[in-house]
This record gives sequence, structure tokens and C-alpha cells, in this order.
Amino acid sequence: MNSQNDRVYSAAERKSNVDPRRLIRERQHFSRGIMVSVGVSKMGKTRLVFVEPGAKIKSEYYCNNLLERNLLPNIRGKCGRHNWILQEDGAPSHTSAANTVAFLKNQEVQFIEPKAWPPNSPDINPVDYAV
Repeated sequence: MNSQNDRVYSAAERKSNVDPRRLIRERQHFSRGIMVSVGVSKMGKTRLVFVEPGAKIKSEYYCNNLLERNLLPNIRGKCGRHNWILQEDGAPSHTSAANTVAFLKNQEVQFIEPKAWPPNSPDINPVDYAV
């Protein structure tokens, strides 16, 4: 029998018919995914911020956990008093006017508002590796 990536040599027609004690090892076929956030600029990059497994990235989570606690302090530490402007991508948590835009204004962060973003700008986003 030859499953796609696991090979079981047996007279059984299906892997499920093989006594599990006879199998050498079982493994997951796909690794668990992780999500990270990072800032990149000519001044350098921020440290990676790992999103909690299973977290739903809504605007509140994005503002409180990623921006306020991690990315903004790291960006400010990297850039010092240099002028910098935050540009995000079109993720729903980035475009929320009621939460994210208001949060950034309250934090006095210079940023490009979603309505001013070009409609398709892969060449101006250095970390968007869409394949």
C-alpha cells in the first residue's frame, strides 16, 4: 500500500486495517501554522511578535496586543526621534476606522490612512510575499 507520503508495506489493502502497534510512527501531515507581525523600514526591523495560537485578529486584538504592547514601542525604540510613518496592509484589523484608525490617531502615530492606500501595491510592501 502506498499512501501519498507515508508508505506502509503490508498485505492489508488499507492502512486503517494494519494493527497500529505494527506501524513505526505516525506523524501529522502538516505543521501547525503560526502568525507573526513585524515592522520593516530603512532604519531596520522590529522584533517578531508572535500571535497567540487560535487568536482572532480583530481590531481590538491588533491595537492592544500587537501595536500598543509590541510594535509601537519597538518602532519608537528603533527610530528614536526620527520621523516615521506607519503603513499597513489591507487586513480588516488594519482598516477599521472605528478602532485602529482612532487608536493610531490617539497614539499620535503618523500613518497612511486606508483611504489613501493605492489599490494594488505589492512593490511598496516589502513584507507581503504573496505567491
